[in-house]
Amino acid sequence: MFQIGSIFIPVTDIEKSTDWYKQYLGAKLIDSWEGRSGLYLPIGSTQLGLIKVTESQPTEFTIKGSQKNSYYNFVVDDITAAHQHFKSNDIATTEIMRFGDMKFFDFFDLDGNPFSVVNEMKGSPYHSDNIRKMQEKDSKSR
Repeated sequence: MFQIGSIFIPVTDIEKSTDWYKQYLGAKLIDSWEGRSGLYLPIGSTQLGLIKVTESQPTEFTIKGSQKNSYYNFVVDDITAAHQHFKSNDIATTEIMRFGDMKFFDFFDLDGNPFSVVNEMKGSPYHSDNIRKMQEKDSKSR
């Protein structure tokens, strides 16, 4: 019934940010209007909406103390290649870390917005193949 339609990202320079997301994430422009850009990624149906703001507003929340978490992440099949892509383009990243069946790192856009990149290992209950199986099972039981 429900699926994620768009993720909205606050940016201070809509033109530069639109170009940045196109260049480094492979996003494609749907449309731009009045301080907004609508983009889509080559894979998946979730859209990105860049919204012009007057000052940076981080896309993260505090868990406890100084421990923070981004609101959403990007999923990749090859985390090493994704990490190298950002590093070779001088984009700030953290190192690749591991948590259970998941490898991840963070990168930062022009406004310092943090985004996680994750790679779930095959067999993990969170791997896209397993999620798809659960979705198919749910749709058959309706």
